[in-house]
Amino acid sequence: MQIRHLQYFVTLARVGHFRRAAESCGVSQPTLSAGLNSLETLLGVELVRRDRRFVGLTAEGEAALPWAQQMLHDCDGMLRAAGRPGIGLSGRLRLGVIPAAMPAAGAIPPVLAIDHPDLQPVILSMTSREIERALHAHDIDGGITYLESEPLSGVISWTFYEERYRFATPADGEFAGRSSISWAEAASAPLCLLTRDMQNRRILDAQMTRVGVEMRPRATANSYTALLSMVRMGGLSSILPHPQARTAERDPSILVLPFDDPSPPQAVGLVVLDRHPMSALTRAILSCVRSAEFRRQIEPLRDTR
Repeated sequence: MQIRHLQYFVTLARVGHFRRAAESCGVSQPTLSAGLNSLETLLGVELVRRDRRFVGLTAEGEAALPWAQQMLHDCDGMLRAAGRPGIGLSGRLRLGVIPAAMPAAGAIPPVLAIDHPDLQPVILSMTSREIERALHAHDIDGGITYLESEPLSGVISWTFYEERYRFATPADGEFAGRSSISWAEAASAPLCLLTRDMQNRRILDAQMTRVGVEMRPRATANSYTALLSMVRMGGLSSILPHPQARTAERDPSILVLPFDDPSPPQAVGLVVLDRHPMSALTRAILSCVRSAEFRRQIEPLRDTR
């Protein structure tokens, strides 16, 4: 069994297109097709359904895919482990990060570079569910997400901070002069919120259910930048995690208020696959976030005043 044939198979399953898969693997389309045929002949089953184009994976292909992903991941880990001693890691370290945790992601590159200056972090915005899928498919090396709400399976986690919520509203609007707000008042305001595929929105919906009120947002988005723009220019209000609220506080046109009755805090941190032996990249990112320098960098996020 040739590693490159597994790479062809996994890449095709990910991109869903023969030509794009071949381009991603740096080979011609006939070479990719021949490699897939060789893999199918070796296994004695058809992995890919074809009709002049990629249709999908067969049932056997779906069953084989996680094993192929795991074999490629283990091969990469073996190659890194067999590298010259004393030489730092190089290449890319891929991290999926929920939008709410993006402020913490900025601390990773400088701290990671202390021990691994040739390792390039790649920060990808993902939902928590996308992070879980990508971790188990080995498309990312780690994720930064919520740790206790909808917890991920089969992972090791490391807490960064506990998230709390603030109400952001036009400074000259109906809440001008206020020093705090109730959840019922926030729910009745003209709101813009994250879409429901974002876990932060589901957490807020659960909080509103706990206090017996319902939110009916006038607009939704999957970006905090878009929400802040709608508060700034659209006359709407929003409910933000405290790291994003600090960004809003710098804008004189936005008033940020704490809640009279704070909701339960939500732990945010790193997740990596719980596998042994642990890959070199997993060890690198865990060492980074457990370091005193990383804790110093994210200390402002721990302060929720």
